Amino acid sequence: MLPNRSMPNSVVIPTLAYPDVPAAAEWLCAAFGFTPRLRIGGHRIQLNVGEGGCIVVTRGESAPGPDHSIMVRVADVNAHYAQAKAAGAKILASPNDFPYGERQYSAADLAGHVWTFSQTLRDSDPAEWGGILADN
Repeated sequence: MLPNRSMPNSVVIPTLAYPDVPAAAEWLCAAFGFTPRLRIGGHRIQLNVGEGGCIVVTRGESAPGPDHSIMVRVADVNAHYAQAKAAGAKILASPNDFPYGERQYSAADLAGHVWTFSQTLRDSDPAEWGGILADN
C-alpha cells in the first residue's frame, strides 16, 4: 500500500462522530492517551493510538445516520467495489477520487453498518487541501 501523509497508516480506521470534535479529541487524548495527528478545519481530527489511529468527525445532535463507521484501506478499490456490489452490499457512494490522494467508496453491510474502503492514489501533503499536521 502506498503511503499518504493525508491518511493514518492503519489498515482499519474507526471513524467516530461527536457533537464537539475539538472537545472529544482533547478528552480522548487526556483519558486514553491518543495524540493528535491531523486537524481538518473544526469538523475532523485524525488521532494516533499506538500503531493505529482513529478519526473524530462532527455529527450534530439531530443529524441522521450512524455515530460511527469503519474505514478500511485496500490495494484496489475498484475490484473491491465490484466484489461488494456482486455480493449484494448496499452501495452508499460509488468509487470517487478525492483531493487528499485517496479513491474511496462506501457501503452498508447486512446490519446497516457503514464501511468506507479507501485506496491511496498518491502521497498528498495535507497543506494542499487545508489539513494541518499536528506537531508530535
